[in-house]
Amino acid sequence: MLVFHYPKCSTCVKARKWLRDRNVDFTEKNIVEDTPSVEELKKVLEYSGIPIKKLFNTSGMLYRELNIKEKMDTMSDDEKLKLLSENGMLIKRPIVLGDDFAFVGFKESEWQNKWQ
Repeated sequence: MLVFHYPKCSTCVKARKWLRDRNVDFTEKNIVEDTPSVEELKKVLEYSGIPIKKLFNTSGMLYRELNIKEKMDTMSDDEKLKLLSENGMLIKRPIVLGDDFAFVGFKESEWQNKWQ
């Protein structure tokens, strides 16, 4: 299982601690240095069932600087995935990618259902 995180993100720190406290094995990847590939992002979408716009970190500075909100409706899904795969700071985090499941963001209630 992969956990894409940003080390300075308090939510990511909390999420990784939560997993460790439950003895869940995972491999950590810095979302900026080792950004998820387009293929990995497609798996996240497939497994999580969320719409592609939910992959974007809408509260991030880069999202605002690039005016992504204004461009969202005119971009294709392939363009969105390519943009996300090129800049981890645009991605909502943490992302957990398992063999047949994925979580975007840390919602303890959802995680609790997976790891009781």
